[in-house]
This record gives sequence, structure tokens and C-alpha cells, in this order.
Amino acid sequence: MPRISGVDIPRNKRIVIALTYIYGIGNSISKKICASINLDENIKAQDLAEGEVVKIRDEIKKYLVEGDLRREISLNIKRLMEIGSYRGIRHKRKLPCRGQRTKTNARTRRGVKRTVAGKKIAVK
Repeated sequence: MPRISGVDIPRNKRIVIALTYIYGIGNSISKKICASINLDENIKAQDLAEGEVVKIRDEIKKYLVEGDLRREISLNIKRLMEIGSYRGIRHKRKLPCRGQRTKTNARTRRGVKRTVAGKKIAVK
């Protein structure tokens, strides 16, 4: 199992798909990486030679991935919260910040709706 950018790449998948397991690398960047080092996209990750793995590592160093990318994103969100922008306020309140409706849906951000059902008032 090749280890690239601190991530164990799955062995039995094509290299184009396996590279997308690295945070910050999607399908299009994965294809660009393979094209720039003249690597066949259909080759499995387990069939890579050590030299090819080194070439892939060197090519990935050109991109912002994994921890550095996560750090930059969190700093951007903190900056928005500090300056008090609309998006920053939405992040603080843990609400959707890209214009989605919140009257219904938005359960992932707002949490599970807890209702008390079937509660009757006792008659005296």
C-alpha cells in the first residue's frame, strides 16, 4: 500500500481513483498528475514501481493538500468570523452559509429536531 502525503493509497484501485483519497485532490487534478508524469491512468496502485511513486509524490508537492489545505480553510473561516461578515456569522451560529433554506431541511447543520409528541395535559 503506497503512502503518499501521509495517506495510505488503496492498493486495488486504479491510480486515478486512488489519488482522490488524498484530501485536496479530486478527479481532474488526479488526471493532471498522471498526465504530467506520463503515467497510465488505468494502472493499479499496487502495480506502481517505487520510482513512479516518488514521481507522484514530487508532483503532489506542487499542490496544497491534506494538513496544509485544512489549516488554510480553517484560517479562512476564522477570518470571516472575526471580521463579522455574513458568512462568518452563519459559521458561528452553525447554520448554512451558502443561501440554502433553513425553515425546512438543513438538519445536518441545525441538528436533529427534537419534538415532544403525544404529551397530554392532565384534567383536574
